[in-house]
Amino acid sequence: MSKIALVTDSTSYIPPALLQRYNITVAPLVLIWGSEAFEDGVDIQPSEFYARLKTATVMPTTSQVTIPKFSEIFKQLLAQDYQVLAMLISEKLSGTINSAVQAKSLLPDGAPVEIFDSQSTAMALGFQVLAVARAIEEGANMSAALKVAEQARQSTGIVFAVDTLEFLHRGGRIGSGSRFLGTALNIKPILELRDGKVEALERVRTRAKSLNRLVELVQEKAGGRTPLRLASLNANIPAEAHDLLEEAVARLGAIEKIEAELSPVIGTHAGPGTIALCYMAGM
Repeated sequence: MSKIALVTDSTSYIPPALLQRYNITVAPLVLIWGSEAFEDGVDIQPSEFYARLKTATVMPTTSQVTIPKFSEIFKQLLAQDYQVLAMLISEKLSGTINSAVQAKSLLPDGAPVEIFDSQSTAMALGFQVLAVARAIEEGANMSAALKVAEQARQSTGIVFAVDTLEFLHRGGRIGSGSRFLGTALNIKPILELRDGKVEALERVRTRAKSLNRLVELVQEKAGGRTPLRLASLNANIPAEAHDLLEEAVARLGAIEKIEAELSPVIGTHAGPGTIALCYMAGM
């Protein structure tokens, strides 16, 4: 029976213990800070990134996973007789999928490499990868694994609150949220990833109301489907994210809960103070 190896990218930020358990390979995006380039989650970790961001006079930018990095990963796994399924950040947010496609084109014809657009990022991507990992562990072949990936893509989502739209606007990832630009400081935008893009949902007054609304939105979007898996994500506010996740679990119930940080690449675009809830419902 052929073996299947999963590859994802560093924006998924799946906890290390789960990466190890399911033997998932992570391809790092690139953070560019002045004349320096860092592999996301390898050369720079979230805590270091946010500490540096506080005093930075030059703002960082980001770049997709490189073609050589994907080539290296694919060749190593193929040499171990694996089929490869790469589940990656939305192509509407990053050129990472394009890099993977180009790396695949450099392989011999018929190389068993599949590339899947999650239409998401962060733990919404992570939940999709973990759903497929569980299916592979239970014996799924590539065709079945791809079907699980498609089902998981329809079952996951992410809603998030930002302190400011400045970072999303500067990085060109704001989507329909641009209509919230110039909003009064005490109005907190709530956004979501929809069809692979950042889209505006609504505005609420005060941070506390925005966090409560995140839980309500997840409940609405989950639509009563079970089981429910939840993750909180944060940009340098771990205590607040922990409390939000505990409240969400208490109110909605969940068979799995994960606390994760936003990787430096995603943090560059979302900005400090961003907090999110990711969910997978019905799988």
